[in-house]
Amino acid sequence: MRPLTEEEQAAVFSKLANYIGKNIVHLVDRNDEAYCFRLHRDRVYYVSESSMRLAISVARPNLVSLGTCFGKFSKSGKFKLHITALDYLAQYAKYKVWVKPNGEMPFLYGNHVVKAHLGRITEDTPEHQGVVVYSMRDIPLGFGVTARSTVDTRKLDPTAILVYRQADAGEYLRDEDTLF
Repeated sequence: MRPLTEEEQAAVFSKLANYIGKNIVHLVDRNDEAYCFRLHRDRVYYVSESSMRLAISVARPNLVSLGTCFGKFSKSGKFKLHITALDYLAQYAKYKVWVKPNGEMPFLYGNHVVKAHLGRITEDTPEHQGVVVYSMRDIPLGFGVTARSTVDTRKLDPTAILVYRQADAGEYLRDEDTLF
């Protein structure tokens, strides 16, 4: 477990900025306790500093996980967010998309959000912007990237893709062996 390098930190923060914008400040500068990002076996963890100090007493090969896993670095050096970061993304999300009840299951099975399943969308959402996908009862289901802006969605046909799925809560069941 070690701190992120400048390049790694830039990759993580640029990916997070796509979803939560300037609210990244709220992740690091918290009122209750200091939190930080740490790298362990190519995975980035968001952990409180008090928990991190306690974990120092555990040997690196014996340490499985610490804090909340935000994502992992691929072998090519790209950072990919995991579904385990959804709670923090949903809390600080700048742009949101709500899906109708008939669109929840297709999204949770790994499909993209189509126009027919759209319930609401945040006003002035730009194209290729990271969004958090919610059910109509305000339960976060996952996150993705918009295919069209809010203005363009009104002109689309019902089968057009509106949000490209990046991760959904169904991954806890489909990919449970690779998440942690």
